[in-house]
Amino acid sequence: MTSILGLSLLELCYIIASVTFIFGLKMLSSPDKARKGNLIAAYGMGIAIIATILFKEELTPEKWPNYALILAGLVVGTVIGTRMALKVKMTAMPQMVSFFNGMGGACAAVISLVEFDHLMHAGQVELGMMIVIILGLIIGSVSFSGSIIAYGKLEGKIADRALPAGQVINIVLLLAILGLGAFIVWSGSTSPIYIYALLAISLLYGVLFVMPIGGADMPVVISLLNSFTGMAAAFGGFLYDNQAMLTGGILVGSAGTILTVLMCTAMNRSLTNVIIGSFGGNSAAGGESGEEGSIKEITVTDAAILLAYANKVMVVPGYGLAVAQAQHTIHNLEKLLDDKGVEMNYAIHPVAGRMPGHMNVLLAEADVPYPKLLEMEDANEAMASTDVVLVIGANDVVNPAAENDPSSPIYGMPIVKVLEAKNVIVMKRSMGKGYAGIENKLFYHDKNRMLFGDAKDSIEKLISEVKNL
Repeated sequence: MTSILGLSLLELCYIIASVTFIFGLKMLSSPDKARKGNLIAAYGMGIAIIATILFKEELTPEKWPNYALILAGLVVGTVIGTRMALKVKMTAMPQMVSFFNGMGGACAAVISLVEFDHLMHAGQVELGMMIVIILGLIIGSVSFSGSIIAYGKLEGKIADRALPAGQVINIVLLLAILGLGAFIVWSGSTSPIYIYALLAISLLYGVLFVMPIGGADMPVVISLLNSFTGMAAAFGGFLYDNQAMLTGGILVGSAGTILTVLMCTAMNRSLTNVIIGSFGGNSAAGGESGEEGSIKEITVTDAAILLAYANKVMVVPGYGLAVAQAQHTIHNLEKLLDDKGVEMNYAIHPVAGRMPGHMNVLLAEADVPYPKLLEMEDANEAMASTDVVLVIGANDVVNPAAENDPSSPIYGMPIVKVLEAKNVIVMKRSMGKGYAGIENKLFYHDKNRMLFGDAKDSIEKLISEVKNL
């Protein structure tokens, strides 16, 4: 039997771990402290794991094989996770987040299956325990399958596909999940047929509700699935009476839910529509029958002159900046302009990139000072006094159709109002459409000039020209 001292130490370690999670999450709100906060939370999780192994049950010889398996799992997971984290490129960060999030959901679902199996063999069913098991299974399964589909879509391995009457199918599946789950709880049935049927329907729902969603809306999906995994982990904390697991799950679930609401607001989307998988998709239709007018190009020399003799410059980063791996190069341009007395800041749209905070992480990697990263509202207030806006790889988040074209799929979405600045330069490889799959009317505006080419190469040329001025 585990000693009273051991259990007391276990509870103390869980409290310490919970405190580190809270402090770590708080520190993530500041880029200057985010790395330290992440490490603190990781150390707290390490404390919780070690304490559980040492103090949860008495270490007897007959249990050594189980502990050997636990140790093997820790080693294998650590090696794989470390290698993936070290090798991942910034452009692939959303995929890695989706994959890791899916693994968390899978773990929660497996926990529920294992505990259901224990109840089945015990022959008695506790109502509260059954509710937690069913909720953990449903949410964990949806999170797993949905995250894997999101990973495939972000990786370019899965295309957007919408079934006929897809919304109706998703609603039917959701009602079936809720109905079957309620039946299992109400009847107290421990038949494996029902639980595995619930697992299968939940996995199918996760696939179908993410499948039609387009890449432009993926930040909302990632955030939502992240909150699902957090909630599923919290249910696991209930099952095992594990305060650290419960606290961590609640923090992830609540933070993910809040972020999801903010993402929906930033994209003018309905959270209800996210859940039934009815938005996004391949948004090629709707008010984009072809753009009249002509584009105006600008040379690197002329662009450099505009930048060098400006008072204020605003950069709007997008996924193209990450693809070109030009975050360090744009920071070098920023330092060069700063030496010439030009104030340069960055306008960060909430859903720029492929996941929440993608641009913040990208620029933080290049040591861009955090005060220079302006939120969309602050950036828009500064646009009227901005001489030059440099749009790098961003597309949908600066598309004026969101404000003046009611037939556009993105109509109503808040954007960075670059046209309020005196000059606009858009850096792109080509005239290709953004991730939402619609034409950008900004390209044809009289105030805009296009600078074609690889972002990193173009910025390096700008740096060279600015130095010569």
